[in-house]
Amino acid sequence: MLIADDHAILRRGLRDIIEDTEEIRVVAEAESSAEALKQLRAERCDVVLLDISMPDRNGIETLAIIKKEQPAVAVLMLSTYPENQYAIRAIRGGAAGYLTKQSAPAQLVSAIRQVALGKKYVTPAVAEELARSLAQDSDRPPHELLSNREYQTMRLIAAGHTVTEIAQQLSLSVKTVSVYRTRILQKLGVTSTAAIAHYAITNKLVE
Repeated sequence: MLIADDHAILRRGLRDIIEDTEEIRVVAEAESSAEALKQLRAERCDVVLLDISMPDRNGIETLAIIKKEQPAVAVLMLSTYPENQYAIRAIRGGAAGYLTKQSAPAQLVSAIRQVALGKKYVTPAVAEELARSLAQDSDRPPHELLSNREYQTMRLIAAGHTVTEIAQQLSLSVKTVSVYRTRILQKLGVTSTAAIAHYAITNKLVE
């Protein structure tokens, strides 16, 4: 399997947990999306443990590339974000499961074993989010209409970042981020940056 996370200490800890089991072998590590994709193209992996927050491209976008290039690879998303913020997007994007970094080591190993068998790994919290999402599909909340980039931009706006700061963080032009902001305003049905922040906070989409 491949571990993709930009924190070396965390990768070391994950490797130690995983390699305590005889049947799971870590064949590669990556600290960025680009490196993860390069490793996947060079090494045969059945499972990828992929962090949502990567320095060059977020995990949801990386997931989309992996599923397009190697649809048979099981991708288990790992995140500091609670389930209500990214789990549904990850599952809908083709992830085999979603775990927070607060998960117990035994839960991580169990999840890897399950997705390696071609099954989905869904925690009770994710199952609840999926049920809520299905129940609301006929009347989906506005933020679920946002693209992944728009959703990411919305969260950064809500966290107090300026358009320029967001552009730098996402490696985009200020013009592109401004376009995303305009689309977010339209899709959320609000008229100001403050209203975007209020919406995200009210719906618990940011910490």
